[in-house]
Amino acid sequence: MLTNEQARIIATTAPVVAEHAETIAKTFYPLMFERYPHVRSMFNMRHQQTGEQPRALARSVVAYALDREDPVALERLMTPIVNKHVAINLQPDQYPIVGECLMAAIGEVLGDAVTPDVADAWSGLYWEFANRLIDAEEQTYRQLEEAPGGWRGEREFYLIDRVPESDEIVSFYFKPVDGKPIRTFQPGQYLGVALEIDGEQSLRQYSLTSRPGDDFYRISVKREGQGRASRHLHDHVKVGDHVRLLAPVGEMVLDDRDAPVMLISGGVGQTPMLSLMAQALDAGRRVIYLHGARNARVHAFHEHLQAMSEQYGSQLTYRYVYSDPETADGQHHKGIIDRALLADYLPREATPSCYFTGPTGFMRDLDNELAALGVDAPYRHFEYFGPSGQLH
Repeated sequence: MLTNEQARIIATTAPVVAEHAETIAKTFYPLMFERYPHVRSMFNMRHQQTGEQPRALARSVVAYALDREDPVALERLMTPIVNKHVAINLQPDQYPIVGECLMAAIGEVLGDAVTPDVADAWSGLYWEFANRLIDAEEQTYRQLEEAPGGWRGEREFYLIDRVPESDEIVSFYFKPVDGKPIRTFQPGQYLGVALEIDGEQSLRQYSLTSRPGDDFYRISVKREGQGRASRHLHDHVKVGDHVRLLAPVGEMVLDDRDAPVMLISGGVGQTPMLSLMAQALDAGRRVIYLHGARNARVHAFHEHLQAMSEQYGSQLTYRYVYSDPETADGQHHKGIIDRALLADYLPREATPSCYFTGPTGFMRDLDNELAALGVDAPYRHFEYFGPSGQLH
């Protein structure tokens, strides 16, 4: 824990650090990769190039400085970070690397303002945060290992099938090489996937699109033009090939209300929605499923969703929107999922539990529109595919 003097220094200097936090984070990552090249495999370098990863780190450190004594805010901050860290099998001995390079970056950006006392206070803050994360991550590792079919770290699986779902998305089905049971999961959670690409390890996370209790895991992956891991999966991973997986984690899970559920997705953002939809329907809840895609060629799982809609009748409302439809695309809404469309399908009998995933701009717009339509924050749930962050 910080001393009173360290806490005072943090409170005094936090506005300056917050002002320069993104610059500090952008300085930190190249410094760390230069000093410790082996840690690069844990990061999606595309998120470095877009700035998503530095922004996420900057927000996390500043948020911890501001919320460290607020248990509710602290849990909200830490939970997605812990899950992301467990999904890449982060270990305690890697925290000193981060601490060393982060303090070096702070010193480089802020210069003479970082006196020995200031450096000591921020180092103390980092290690207080790090130790809390280490404890929470160890607890999660133990829970995953001790659960039926569970394991710690990486486990060898092999590909039993791959099924094209659209022009861009392929589903990959995995079973464990050892033939033993696999841990179930909560709908909405994701898997860590460790790939060997050109002699280097790449770690990524993909939402599970199978059902809990299946004896296989299914992920459905969009081939991204600049996505090193997704291109490798699409172009090189064949039936029978081995892949190492990390146990399912994730916090965007279905709540226990009786209210209707709205599932809203854009593009490949629909992947966690498939298992959430099945769980909500099994629980007898009304489901409104809205999906946006460019056109029918890239619209995955359409036939499955239509069949589910026919099976469940009025319990499931399924609608889709094409932003760039083609002549042969048939019946659909044209445009985007906007406030008017949301208002048309928003249940009137009770405030729904709303879950939405997709590009950040898409989620930001949805969050604003749902708020404007009277859906309060506790009923709006979203998750980033990349580094954890915030919409506003």
